[in-house]
Amino acid sequence: MPAKIPESVLVVIHTPALEVLLIERADKPGFWQSVTGSLDTLDEPLLDTAARELFEETGIVADGVRIALRDWQLSNIYEIYPVWRHRYAPGVTHNTEHVFSVCVPRDTPIVLSAREHLRHVWLPHVEAADRCFSSSNAEAILQLPRRLG
Repeated sequence: MPAKIPESVLVVIHTPALEVLLIERADKPGFWQSVTGSLDTLDEPLLDTAARELFEETGIVADGVRIALRDWQLSNIYEIYPVWRHRYAPGVTHNTEHVFSVCVPRDTPIVLSAREHLRHVWLPHVEAADRCFSSSNAEAILQLPRRLG
């Protein structure tokens, strides 16, 4: 398997009432997060990466009309957890994460990728932020009211 590109997207999925969808990692039970994923190629547009990961991990299709991704124009650089560094080229220790959000109806069907996630839950945004293992994910969720208002 080729080394992962240390550039990724974070997609916060929420309802108009600011309920946030969290998904539990299959490789780390108890680790809850929003949709995340790395670029497949260095030239893959970030919006395409966000749409692809959204679909792969939840089955949600961002059609740009009814369900549209919002690019926050926000990037976070963070240290890659040591447990996942083996997925990257030797010496790579940091990742650049680009933040997106998408608003969906609460009754949107969620189809998880069984190899990546165990289960999902909808939570009020503050409670969702508290459950996230990633600080940048939690911070993005807490920014939702300001970003959408």
